[in-house]
Amino acid sequence: MEEVTEGVNNLAITEQHKKNRIQVSNTKKPLFFYVNLAKRYMQQHEEVELSALGMAIATVVTVAEILKNNGLAVERKIMTSTVDVKDDSRSRPIQKAKIEIVLGKTEKFDELMAAAEEEREAAKAAEEQS
Repeated sequence: MEEVTEGVNNLAITEQHKKNRIQVSNTKKPLFFYVNLAKRYMQQHEEVELSALGMAIATVVTVAEILKNNGLAVERKIMTSTVDVKDDSRSRPIQKAKIEIVLGKTEKFDELMAAAEEEREAAKAAEEQS
């Protein structure tokens, strides 16, 4: 019985508290908030997991495509599923589509991030001089 409890506790930790997971909402934050957050997560971890339900799926796909098209990320895994979500106005749960996209760093990730930082610093220095 202790082994089962330990297994459940470990499962809860890995599922609920993934340090590199971003749960995206299509109403709370602008698109580039998630793009920049994903970049920061990839600097700290080798990969980032983007997750969304329902209407926010389009936002997750767009974030992933921006990172891929800028040469910062590669797709590692894409998972889709359907989850039951409680709705207080209805007696039974409603089903929503869910997507999880795992992106990994490209070989040029650190180089591209360093170049972007240099550009920001140069622009800031030029602004201060004028």
